[in-house]
Amino acid sequence: MTGWSFAFSRRWIGYLALIIVFALVCVSLGFWQIARRGEALAEIDRIETNWNADPVPLADALPQLDSFEDSQKYLPVTMTGVYLTDDQRLARNRPRDQSPGFEVLTPLQLADGTVFIVDRGWLPTGSRQDAPDEIPEAPSGEVTVVARLKAGEPHIAGRSASGNEVATIELNDMAEIVGESTYTGAYGLMDSETPATATRPAAAEKPALDEGPHLSYAFQWFVFALLGFIGFGWAVRNEYRMLNADDPEERERALERERRRAKKAKTDGAIEDEILDAQHTPGR
Repeated sequence: MTGWSFAFSRRWIGYLALIIVFALVCVSLGFWQIARRGEALAEIDRIETNWNADPVPLADALPQLDSFEDSQKYLPVTMTGVYLTDDQRLARNRPRDQSPGFEVLTPLQLADGTVFIVDRGWLPTGSRQDAPDEIPEAPSGEVTVVARLKAGEPHIAGRSASGNEVATIELNDMAEIVGESTYTGAYGLMDSETPATATRPAAAEKPALDEGPHLSYAFQWFVFALLGFIGFGWAVRNEYRMLNADDPEERERALERERRRAKKAKTDGAIEDEILDAQHTPGR
């Protein structure tokens, strides 16, 4: 089989089909990375818009107990009520700065009887036990809290906790613990409370404004797709040269390639010789 007719054989058509499938997978992964970058940019926009915004009343931000929109993430809200310290819980497995720890979840009962879950901050795991060495007490009596909204967490299979601990911040589960009308759309990362106590758990830190490497990963996947076709073309070309090695025109092209390679090798060798001659020439 001579000429290019071999490229239309079943074998090469099969190779091309595999390359097309490979390219489609790579392109799909590239667009997936672009979508991930879009999500990261949206998160950055929410942080920049909401983190330092002026607090709004909780009832205005969340008119219903299950109200919450993604655009409200980290939005500061203000509320006044009394902490239900008997129903306080510790959310376990909360690493921070590579240290294990807990989030302190304290329900706040508002004047209308509804309850909002306040994450008062982070505590490290104790030095002698799998629990904080000390939990700062929440203020007693009426307290005004400013907190940043955050959606509750979903159930994660396989996670368990006991005693006054919870495995995840599932607001429906917290509502069962409190036994009152509890906000289940969102909870709050405490920014401040008035009156304040002498000590408090570590406040939530502002998330890093980092979009991640998604754009570079997307570029890499697109390049992989292109390289697949380049590799296919290289393989077809080599097959053509082998099958048509006896063709006069192909032999002439092969000789021309050999002459170019020999010329390049000779040129490189000449450069090396000149360098060696210069190093051994007297007076230099």
